[in-house]
Amino acid sequence: MSRKPISFRTELPLLIWLVIVWGALWRDFSPGNLLFGALIAIVVAKLFYLPPVELSGRFNILRAIPFAFMFLGKVVAASFLVLYLAVVKGPKVRSAVVAVPLRSHADLMVTATGHVISLIPGSLVVEVDRSTSTLYLHALNIYGEEDVRKIRHEVQDIEAGLIRIMGTREEVAALRAEAPGMEGASL
Repeated sequence: MSRKPISFRTELPLLIWLVIVWGALWRDFSPGNLLFGALIAIVVAKLFYLPPVELSGRFNILRAIPFAFMFLGKVVAASFLVLYLAVVKGPKVRSAVVAVPLRSHADLMVTATGHVISLIPGSLVVEVDRSTSTLYLHALNIYGEEDVRKIRHEVQDIEAGLIRIMGTREEVAALRAEAPGMEGASL
């Protein structure tokens, strides 16, 4: 199998991450251990091919801070909802697997959206269809079509927030075109 060569610059974030993981696993961040970890990271990256994660080259910290607070609010609210459902409704709670199509087809954005959703109690990503960029979620408290629309809207709002934080310029432009009332807002 022939594969496209990956530049060192593209591979550098992966190598740095592998060195950090190496140091954390050994609980030793001494220069010698990190150098040895770097050598192992290079060997691993050359022997075991991983497709490169393409970063957009942008990160909007002014969007990330409110997103983090919104995320924490959702985690707290969902935790209390799950507690209520477990104590009051018990086994009568209905759940469903819901397909949620995403706007972005970038692996990083799909993965980030899936992880954010999975960290919020009451929903869990059970399948990802990369070809159509669709997340399949197991969600609690789903009783009808309105609940399905609500969960899809919530997931797509989270994806939109992540696009505003670290999406490509094309994704941000598509998001801006989707919401015509937001032309003056800084996406």
